Amino acid sequence: MSLQQQIEQDLITALKAKDETGVNTLRYLKSALQNKEIELKKKELSDQQVGEVVASEVKKRKESIAEFKKGGRDDLVKQEEAELRILQEYQPEQLSEEELGKMVDQAISETGASGPADTGKVMGSLMPKVKGKADGALVARLVGERLKK
Repeated sequence: MSLQQQIEQDLITALKAKDETGVNTLRYLKSALQNKEIELKKKELSDQQVGEVVASEVKKRKESIAEFKKGGRDDLVKQEEAELRILQEYQPEQLSEEELGKMVDQAISETGASGPADTGKVMGSLMPKVKGKADGALVARLVGERLKK
């Protein structure tokens, strides 16, 4: 079963269970997937493309949570966190910071990077390997820390 089919099955389950948060979250996700299909002029997305859309939605929720915390909107923070938990079920297993650190070190040695000016070179080499498995902001932070040393 493809990831997109799994999302549709879970939406039906959430509808039957009258899980309002699950229904809303999965409908938003399904809408985002349909928009991506229209954009790419495809009938059905690959699991990798679905994963990219899910990652984008996860990123949006994390940004919203940060903004709502700044604004003191705890009610909205809880809602976004609930949606985030649902969306994260469709993401591949995320790399730990330790595993990511090893990959960053390897990418630095492969590219011959020597300082902060080489950040783009390292990121360009590393991001295709960790796409969907790690948050880009975390990768950028680790690369920056290691290149400052």
